[in-house]
Formats: sequence, C-alpha cells, structure tokens
Amino acid sequence: MSDAFTFRLKSIRFDEDYRPSDNTRITTNFANLARGESRQENLRNALRMIDNRFNALAHWDNPRGDRYSVELEIISVEMEIAGEGACNAFPLIEMLNTTIVDRKTHERFDGVVGNNFSSYVRDYDFSVVLPEHNRDQPKFSIPDDFGDLHGNLFKSFLRSDTYRSHFSKPPVICISASTSKTYHRTDNHHPIMGAEYRQDEFSSTDRYFGKMGMQVRYFMPTGSVAPLAFYFIGDLLGDYTNLELISAISTMETFQRIYRPEVYNANAAAGACYQPSLKHQDYSLTRIVYDRDERSRLALEQGKFTEEHFIKPYKTLLEQWSADCAA
Repeated sequence: MSDAFTFRLKSIRFDEDYRPSDNTRITTNFANLARGESRQENLRNALRMIDNRFNALAHWDNPRGDRYSVELEIISVEMEIAGEGACNAFPLIEMLNTTIVDRKTHERFDGVVGNNFSSYVRDYDFSVVLPEHNRDQPKFSIPDDFGDLHGNLFKSFLRSDTYRSHFSKPPVICISASTSKTYHRTDNHHPIMGAEYRQDEFSSTDRYFGKMGMQVRYFMPTGSVAPLAFYFIGDLLGDYTNLELISAISTMETFQRIYRPEVYNANAAAGACYQPSLKHQDYSLTRIVYDRDERSRLALEQGKFTEEHFIKPYKTLLEQWSADCAA
C-alpha cells in the first residue's frame, strides 16, 4: 500500500497580482485577501505589513528599518491515487513558503515553509465529522480516531521524495491560540520569539496537529500583543535561524491581525494569565477588507466537497492505507 499515493507539488507567487486558482481552498488566509473590489489594495497592504514587521524584529544592522523584504509562494500539494490518473488528483494541502531578500547584500535566503496551513481533509474533519459525532451527545467529545487519516497523509507527504527534493527542513505552522484555553506566561524569554506561554491542557487543534507528528509551543514575540501557536517537528528554537523564525512570525502575525483583530490587534498586550476572546472590544482594525462569516460558511462547503469527492469514493482504500501506517 506504500505506493497507493503519489504527491505532486505546484507553486505560485503570492504578490499584489495574485488571483486564486479554481482549485484553491477559498478559506485560506491568502485567497480571502485576493477577492472583491479591494483585492489589490488588500494584498499590497498585507505584504507591506509583513515587511514592516520583519524589519522591526530583524532590527540589528538595519538602522532605517527597510533592509529586508519577504517573498511568499503558495505551495499546493496534490495527491494522485494509483490507477486514477493525474486528472483525478485530489488537492490535499496548501502552505506558504517564505524567501528572505536582503536588500543590503542582495542575497536571498530560505525562510520557513509551512506558516499558513490549509487542508480539505481538515475541513472535513472539523466541519463534518466532529459536528456529526456530537449531534446526539450530551457532552462535547472527540472520536478516538479523529485526525488519524489526515495525520498519516501529512506525515507521508513529509517523508516523500517530493517534499525532500524541495525543502531542507520540516515545516513550521503558525496559527492563533485557542479561545477555549487559558495561557500562562513563563519565565522563558527568547530574543526573537519573545515570552513563552503554556496552557493547562491541549486544545482539539493541538491534539489534531499531534496526529500530524507535530508538537506545539506558544510564544508572544517581541512587540506582539498575544501569543501565537507554533507547530513544529524537532527543535523549534534550535533547528531554525532567527531570520527563518522572523519570516514565520511576520507573515502569520500579519494574517492574524487581519482575521482576528480582537486578539492580535488589541490595544493592550496579553498579561501573565491570558485567554483570547473574539468578544474583546478594545482593538484596532487594519485597512484590509475581510469577511469572517463567509470564511466559516465556506469551510463547511469544502468539508462536504471532500466527503463527496475523496472520503466516500476511496473509503476502503483510505481506511486500509491508514491502518497500515498505524501498524
């Protein structure tokens, strides 16, 4: 069963001229910005915010605060099922890859791959499987096998020649902290990542990423107002350079300031004991147009799409393959 799937990788530049392709998940951070009348202004402003944040963190030998810029590339991963042909490949994962441009030395450096993470199968798990499981339950619970298939697919991709031929390090995925958990600031402080926070128990998202082979740490970077969740494989602070870490922070904190301004664009920083809340009122809006309600609705639509076009047609194959992975 090891040769049941073949992974293919496509990439497209994310800049002010970006337009989502027909098979891009339209709930992704980057695709949402590239729609509507304000699309180009949205993109231009977001990219400027990323560069400004990068230079604020990479302040050494950077007196004017304009030494660096970040180039973004959307990485789309398709999975071809043996015997089905390339035309039936399923759009499995999308991530962002960063490249750091040093305007002073005219050098280019690899940043971090991962950053944003979107997945049709994850939409299916959270928008279809989880609500269905809890429909008649008196108390919210998570199925024991929740995320097993998705985790095995992700780990299989990371082990593939396709991934290894393009990227030298495992991905780092950066998302918002859970609004259902309370976080406590520790004494650990990193010069770039800032203050580390810890939570009392893992969220459902933490456990889901755990099935993908990733662990989590929470940091509130210098100049930030709330901790971010960093999912990684290996040693987050030891395996990546400061500039690589800054590329992830500047990119994903910008998206979170746009999408969750109540948390990440708040007018006061998180305290020693902190629970994020989307009901928080003391925050500032960016000049970027975004429809959060539409994004939630589309996640359900795309979850159902996955069920119809991937989960149900290949149910037996997927279950057997996933069981073999577990064994």
